[in-house]
Amino acid sequence: MLDPNAAAMLKLIADKGIPPMHAEPPPQARLSYRSRRFYAQPEPPVVSLIHDKRIPGPGGDLGIRIYRGAPGDDPRGALVFFHGGGWVIGDLDTHDIACRQLALAGGFSVISVDYRLAPEHRFPAAVDDSIAATRWVRDNAHSLRIDPDRIAVGGDSAGGNLAAVVSIALRDAGQSWLRFQLLIYPATDMRQVADSHRRNGEGYLLTTDAIRWFREHYMGPEADIADWRASPLLAANLSGLPPALVITAGFDPLRDEGRQYADALSAAGTRAQYVCFERQLHGFINMTRVIPEAHTAVRLAADACARALG
Repeated sequence: MLDPNAAAMLKLIADKGIPPMHAEPPPQARLSYRSRRFYAQPEPPVVSLIHDKRIPGPGGDLGIRIYRGAPGDDPRGALVFFHGGGWVIGDLDTHDIACRQLALAGGFSVISVDYRLAPEHRFPAAVDDSIAATRWVRDNAHSLRIDPDRIAVGGDSAGGNLAAVVSIALRDAGQSWLRFQLLIYPATDMRQVADSHRRNGEGYLLTTDAIRWFREHYMGPEADIADWRASPLLAANLSGLPPALVITAGFDPLRDEGRQYADALSAAGTRAQYVCFERQLHGFINMTRVIPEAHTAVRLAADACARALG
């Protein structure tokens, strides 16, 4: 069954007649996503440091937000985090709580990346920004007070997609220094052919129509959805990648492609763990105010990252 807390949230959305974000143009959908987050997210937990910074990117300056959960100047591991939102919505603020929670629970730094969004900046702009930001973090590790040999990448949904793609791209460039990849209900196959798209495509917040809306804005009419930079499940080689934790939700259209990606990593000899929160829906990790099990998922993710980062 669907988690009762998740079911109550869906009922509230239906009772209030809140329209889906994909019924709005992207600029309005971004505002809606930002404003609605307050219902499901708690007050921001206090971290020892939070700092916004601009860094060079392939299409101009990028925003990043740096978090340190515990005080101290000691070099520590870092998680480079890419927010979800279908490559169209979401920003540093929509995922601020999750980044704070991960930094506090794991004891590592978190660097959240404000990559360019579609349709103003279509594929592969978000990919290029994410790769550039990850490299910048390592190149500037000393000033960030992090250990350049203890860096992970991670994200949720579209951000999980970007983390997976960054891992492959750096390996292909001969830069195999990432220690871990945290993939939270990642999008891994733009074709939408997994059975969970049929089973969970209606009624559980993220719908088939919404996924198509995100994909069309991100990819545009010309891009190849089978390109591994969009669909990492279709990459020819998944060996030699950083160890991964893949987390999925049982009532998520993306559930099966997340599991398939974990299986493909394992089959290729890349260490991967897979955990499905069977009673949850897409996006639940950002809903710790209303879904208690989301705290369990955050702790699981933070612990896995902390172990990998040493």
